[in-house]
This record gives sequence, C-alpha cells and structure tokens, in this order.
Amino acid sequence: MFRKAVLAGDLNFISLADSFQILGGNNSTGILRITSQYVPTPGLIYFVDGNPVNAANGSLQGMDAIYSLFGWTEGGFEFHEEEVQVEHVITSSRMEIVLDALRMFDDGVIKKVGPLSCDEIADVVGSGFKYGKGEAMPVIKGPLVDYMYVIDEEEFRDGEMIVAEGGHGNWVWVILEGKAKITRETSNGPMTIARLGEGCFIGSLASFLQRDYVRNATVTAMGDIQLGVLDTQRLYQEYASLSFDFRSLLSSLDGRLTKITDTAADLFVKRDTTDRLIKDEKPIIEEGTQKGDMFTIRGGEAYVARQTPNGYLPLLTLKEGDVFGYVPFMDVGHEPHRASVVASNDLDVGTLDAESLQREYVQLSGTFRSLVVNVCTSVALTTRMVCYCQEN
Repeated sequence: MFRKAVLAGDLNFISLADSFQILGGNNSTGILRITSQYVPTPGLIYFVDGNPVNAANGSLQGMDAIYSLFGWTEGGFEFHEEEVQVEHVITSSRMEIVLDALRMFDDGVIKKVGPLSCDEIADVVGSGFKYGKGEAMPVIKGPLVDYMYVIDEEEFRDGEMIVAEGGHGNWVWVILEGKAKITRETSNGPMTIARLGEGCFIGSLASFLQRDYVRNATVTAMGDIQLGVLDTQRLYQEYASLSFDFRSLLSSLDGRLTKITDTAADLFVKRDTTDRLIKDEKPIIEEGTQKGDMFTIRGGEAYVARQTPNGYLPLLTLKEGDVFGYVPFMDVGHEPHRASVVASNDLDVGTLDAESLQREYVQLSGTFRSLVVNVCTSVALTTRMVCYCQEN
C-alpha cells in the first residue's frame, strides 16, 4: 500500500518534465504514480536519489515505459517516499531523458494519450470527407467512464432512435459500448454531424441546465449500443458551485455548438457563402495569433470568422454574455489559432481572469470535465465540416 503522497498535482499545471526536476532537485527516493482518465491502469516511475531507475506502463517496462508516459497530456500524479526495491535498468541521466522524451513527443514518436485536438480531428477527417454525408467521418471516442455518475443503463438496437430532433428531454447519456450517429434534418435531407463511440456523451450542457430543453439533433444507434444514464442532478450541483464567470464560459461554449451546427446546416442546403462575407473590417483578434486575453461581451456583437481571399466569413455570432479570446484549457478550433474575431461598432467587453478560470477547470470532476471536452470536440469537428464545405 502506498504511503501518504508528499507531492501531488495535475499534469495541466505541473508537467511530467517539471516533476522530474522537482524530484531530482530534492534527491527523492520513492514511486511516482501517474493516472489518466484515458487509461485503465496507472503508470509508475521508480526514483532513487532523484533519478529514475525503472518504470512500468501496462506491458511496457524501463525506458520504453517512461517515454510513453510523456504522452499522457492530461491526468494527475502522486509521489510517495518509500524504499524502492526494483531492478535498476535505466542509466540515462534525468535531463537526458526529459529532453529526448520532449523531442520524441514533438516529432510524433511518442503517442499522445488524451482528447483529440482540433488539428488531429482535421487530420482524421482529411480530404476524403464528404460534407454532411458521414462518409470517412471519424468515430470520436471519449475517456474512460466514471461509473460513480451512472445511475442506470439502457440498451438500443441497431437503427433505433435514441433522441429525436425537436423532442424534449433532460437526460444525458454516456456511451458504454457501441456507436451512435448524430444527424440534423435539412431541406436537402438529413445531415450527419458526428459519429460517437465509447466514452462520448449524448446530450449537451444545456440538457440539464434548461428545464424545457429542446433536442436540436437526432441520435441513432449504429449497431447495438449500451448507454449509461448520468446523474444530472449531481452534474447540476457541480455546475451551480462554479463562479459566475465560469458558468458564463460554459454557457457560451454550449451556445457555440448550437450556432456552428446551424451554420453547417445552412451550408449543407446552400453552398454559396459570398453573401455572408464581412469586408473591409479589421479583426480585433487575428487568425493565427498564439495567445491573448479572454473577454466577456457586455454589449454589441462579435463574429467568429474564417479568413478568405475575399474577406471574413462568419462562422457564428457572439452576443452579450458570451466569452471569446484565448482560453488556455479549451480548444474548439476557433480563435485565436484557427479563426479571427471581428467586432461590431458598438462592441463592449470586459476582461476575464484566465488563470482563475483554469484553476476551476482543473478542480472539476473527471466526468464534468469530460463532458466539457466532449462539447469542445463537437464544436471543432462541426467547424471542420463547415470549413471543408467552404473550401470545396
């Protein structure tokens, strides 16, 4: 049994490379235990006098195990001081290991373990994507399920409708086994939005926040599927405990998913987008910017837009109460990296404390955080659909 941890943290704040430096600087002896919601078993690294001497990650041992653990982009760690009785198989220096691992991760040699980034989604979709038809569309998978939040289980057969567009309901499910297809009805027929696999959620944040929530898409089983019904009361209580600014951020995020889906449906019906262009306007956030501030809208409007040779093509419109800018712990495939923000003449904004909001994000339960990641991934994938349509 492990003793009480003398060092613990979240990999979002203290990376594995940083923990190596801390343990090395203190000449620590013991076991570093790393956990991830995307992996069923923890990884272990054994230290003697501040240097790693062995490691285990699933079937991997020694140096291979250490390198693989640098791919865990989300998770937690604990260091327990105790006598280490394992074979010393690692002879490389601590700094040499860190530098080699970071280089290998950047080169793609070390596999990333965590949610899909927007760029990865784009890579998976690729040029073979058939807009709105579901062909070549990837099956998105989520993290491991926390059964503490599952209060019941339901099964649906192949082709059976789970959710009907336009229907009412506050249930949120997590896919335990199988796959589901998300579609939106249009005048040109059904448009496929996404295909979801194990660990993904059916239902958005608004599902349990709005009493008379109206479903805006149809969900159909792709083969037999087993779903876990989530404890929405517990999720709502966690939401209610958050600060006003963080709740505003979540509401704005959920709104982006609805709006970008509406844009995708519009383009599915009408491919010509020239009448949407914003011309001769200077953006307040330029596409490709690396960092910046986070803002909340107090008045006026802002347009999240993709740059084209003929002007800015709006993806969606943000209004009072919405949040935009650089959110370091959320990636939805929009500003600042992959979209611009163009302001109306009467836009009035306030600045948000990104560090404070990030601390709240890290403190979320694994299930709530996974639900947020699910929404981010859905926004990114739907945005990719919109961009593909614009480019082809």
